Amino acid sequence: MFERSSSAARETGMLASLRQLGASLVAVLHTRAELLARELEREKVRVTRLLLLAIVALFFLALGAITFTLFVIVLFWDSHRVAATGILTMFYLAVSIGLVLLIKRETARATRPFASTIAELKKDREKLFSRP
Repeated sequence: MFERSSSAARETGMLASLRQLGASLVAVLHTRAELLARELEREKVRVTRLLLLAIVALFFLALGAITFTLFVIVLFWDSHRVAATGILTMFYLAVSIGLVLLIKRETARATRPFASTIAELKKDREKLFSRP
């Protein structure tokens, strides 16, 4: 009878050790996933800065396009100034509408990276730490 209780205690101790090992593993994975998410958020800030620089560059590109448009209008002033203005205006509007639609589609897809993974790892850790 003494052997059975010792064997049961050993199994319980082993089960507790395995449970603790699993909990530690999940905690480490959770920490790593949070670290990855934070690094991705930092990368998002870097990309945002690059985007702002790109917007400034696009502003100056727009100034160049306006200057080019004025050049074309002045060039065709005597013959087809209205047609040149209309064609260039339609081109610029088409490009801008296409870009706005692209931006709307891309922003609709944006979510916090790995948010679901982190939530699931938290649930796993809570299950492993809870005692029945």
